[in-house]
Amino acid sequence: MSLSPDLVPAFAPLPVLIPLLAAAATLVAGRRARVQRILATVALSAAVAVCAVLLYLADRDGTVAVQVGGWETPIGITIVVDRLSATMLLVSAIVLLAVALYGAGQNISDAQVRQPTSIFWPTYLVLSAGVAMAFLAGDLFNLFVGFEILLVASFVLLTLGATAERIRAGVSYVMVSMVSSMIFLIGTAVTYGATGTLNFAQLAQRMDAIPDGIRQAVYAVLLVAFGIKAAVFPLSNWLPDSYPTAPAPVTAVFAGLLTKVGVYAIVRTQTLLFPDGGFDNLLMISGLLTMLIGIFGAIAQSDIRRLLSFTLVSHIGYMMFGVGIASAIGLAGTVYYIAHHILVQTALFLVAGLIERQAGSTSLRRVGGLAAASPILAGLFLIPALNLGGIPPFSGFIGKVALLQAGAQDGSVLAWVLVAGSVVTSLLTLYVMARVWSKAFWRPREQAPEGHLVAATLPSLVEDNTDMLYDERIDPGRLPVMMVLPTAALVAVGLALTVWAGPVLGIADRAATELQDRGVYIGAVLGGGPR
Repeated sequence: MSLSPDLVPAFAPLPVLIPLLAAAATLVAGRRARVQRILATVALSAAVAVCAVLLYLADRDGTVAVQVGGWETPIGITIVVDRLSATMLLVSAIVLLAVALYGAGQNISDAQVRQPTSIFWPTYLVLSAGVAMAFLAGDLFNLFVGFEILLVASFVLLTLGATAERIRAGVSYVMVSMVSSMIFLIGTAVTYGATGTLNFAQLAQRMDAIPDGIRQAVYAVLLVAFGIKAAVFPLSNWLPDSYPTAPAPVTAVFAGLLTKVGVYAIVRTQTLLFPDGGFDNLLMISGLLTMLIGIFGAIAQSDIRRLLSFTLVSHIGYMMFGVGIASAIGLAGTVYYIAHHILVQTALFLVAGLIERQAGSTSLRRVGGLAAASPILAGLFLIPALNLGGIPPFSGFIGKVALLQAGAQDGSVLAWVLVAGSVVTSLLTLYVMARVWSKAFWRPREQAPEGHLVAATLPSLVEDNTDMLYDERIDPGRLPVMMVLPTAALVAVGLALTVWAGPVLGIADRAATELQDRGVYIGAVLGGGPR
């Protein structure tokens, strides 16, 4: 049975409403951990289904705008569903569900020695709503609101457990986020003062009419704000010190999603509001430096979580590469690579949590012999590690080939420098992943320089979801099935991008075509319907 396009207005607000309503329900059930887990899992599963329908309809019927409450543009809230936003919604919903199941499995498998706290699930669901709102926002103000919702939730999640290390990292994260938000707010105010609107479609029509100096100033301010959120060099120093301290599920969802919301904002504003290419070279240079400095930072690390945090920064550079090239194949490669990186990077951080549970540490100086101790864990690490390194035929290789092809088609000196930098970064990423494999999985633990320092009981530094406090009698060598299965499922979804690379790249190509034709977006929001 064919789905009616009339479903879009009904379905479009649901990725935001479902998590918010579930957050309220889990808050009411604050002292019933099992009820909270069930409510959150059901809500996030429903969000995945809704986002899948939205992507199908957006790819079939084109861009659709929904005026919430029936208010006309630009008075009311505009929600826009196109191929880019729908793709980001579906990938993020899958990741949010997998991480939630991982956290729930962790909670079920661990003993509780005191009354569990109740804040994790409501906060996590609010974070989910903020991410969805950012992707759906049809104007700068509601994009700002989406950012603030997810950032407020992230402040809470980052400091769960209130250890000194997490509070210290949380303070740094809060300060950087406040600066970013203030810059974003200033950019929003200047934009409204110059154009009289914040609606993206109207801005796309009016931005060309304002003086060049003001237009470039607006874009520069917004680019700095989004660059901080996306962790683009030189605005990325905050990330490696903030993410590794949080519990594994929190770190995983932060690594997978929060920076990509910043990248999405850059893609949206670059293609819709500032398509003249005034900052293309700057984006390309920033992408190159982000790739190289991030991967060199990863090489210098001896802790798996910090190492993965630096690879996260490094691969943001690939996305800036595609945005800076700004061709159809460059934008398609960026869309595909964002989806790939969300899935693979999240899976690797979940595996890092399992490594810490299995070995009692994520320090490469203390762990070893994991391949023999847990072949399943070794497989869960190896597949996304090779994928991140760009080994064919994985999705990482496919996405990088698309970006390299875009650079070669551009033909400029800077584009060829970026192509060379991308290849070097990919090889160094593979080296970093091989180093983790050889030390943590292949080398016997007794050969680790500090292998004898890991306690026989589960240390307090192991990730602690808000619903649990660990009992020292827990055996860290046992991997709970309920944590392994969501990780394996996420690895499998990453592999699906390879198996179905043709259809997924087809959606990415059509999304890139939409991004290059501003008339599609403007027509859907201001009149004329989807095109």
